[in-house]
Amino acid sequence: MNERKEILEVSRAKSITHETAVQSLWSGYGEIKRYFLKGGKIASVIAKRIQMQAATNHPRGWNTDFSHQRKIKSYQVEKNWYQSYSNQTNSNCRVPACYKILEVDGLLLLIMEDLNASGFHLRIRPDEVTLAHAKSCLAWLAAFHSKFMHQPAEGLWSIGTYWHLDTRPDELEKMQNIHLKQVASEIDSKLNNAKHQTLVHGDAKLANFCFDEFGKVAAVDFQYVGKGCGIKDVVYLISSCFDDYNCEKYEEELLAHYFDRLEIAMNSAPSFHSIKKEWLQLYQYAWADFYRFLDGWNPGHWKMHRYSERLTRAVIKELAH
Repeated sequence: MNERKEILEVSRAKSITHETAVQSLWSGYGEIKRYFLKGGKIASVIAKRIQMQAATNHPRGWNTDFSHQRKIKSYQVEKNWYQSYSNQTNSNCRVPACYKILEVDGLLLLIMEDLNASGFHLRIRPDEVTLAHAKSCLAWLAAFHSKFMHQPAEGLWSIGTYWHLDTRPDELEKMQNIHLKQVASEIDSKLNNAKHQTLVHGDAKLANFCFDEFGKVAAVDFQYVGKGCGIKDVVYLISSCFDDYNCEKYEEELLAHYFDRLEIAMNSAPSFHSIKKEWLQLYQYAWADFYRFLDGWNPGHWKMHRYSERLTRAVIKELAH
């Protein structure tokens, strides 16, 4: 596959002036590059090049065939997302446009809009995140969840999020918190059997949001998008923004903001109040579910703090009765 030729063809540019590396993909599956163009209508594109063979350099040593198959499926899901779903989003849940998708001999290439060139050039680090930043991301999630509420997830994960229990048997086996391990399937069932399901982003961490100078955001990385209750995205976003003290401090304000924006996005639909009630009841279950993954994947992770531990203990206690 001639990547540069494909980029020139889809962009209708006369030449590529230069290229820069954006980042390597997790576990050595490929790389993301930015190509700068001349003589066309767009100044640059992003190319995500994925090698669909087994990788051998997982940062935490999870080099099993099971984990490889999960990663391969995640890239197929991302391809399906851009082919069949991304054009249903709007300016309130902005995603990059996908110009072309090619798959040849174990190589998958996604040629996409460069969000930097479209004004979404700011990435916020955890040490500089503000309440306003988190609220902007929650507003994006609310618009996204509203857009796909009660829609099927054909070609996507039947249950979204990268830490979903069925896709993490190795991590479950290594769990140290035995009480949590014993109720892991019950927590999973509670979340999966929620009456109100939407499409969840599945990896809605701060690093996957790009900001413009006015505070609007766009999201990237749709490898784990699939069916689920939206509170899972909300929990994961909050966990990526704040430590235990600020999770506690801002909990009420952040949840109120998310549900306010969800109600607006849903045009105050009659089902909104039922959704809010159910998802708020599942808030601590979503925290416990993510805590379960961390306990097996990386015990001692900074997100296993007093706040998440308190909510997890509350869930364990509730399920014990």
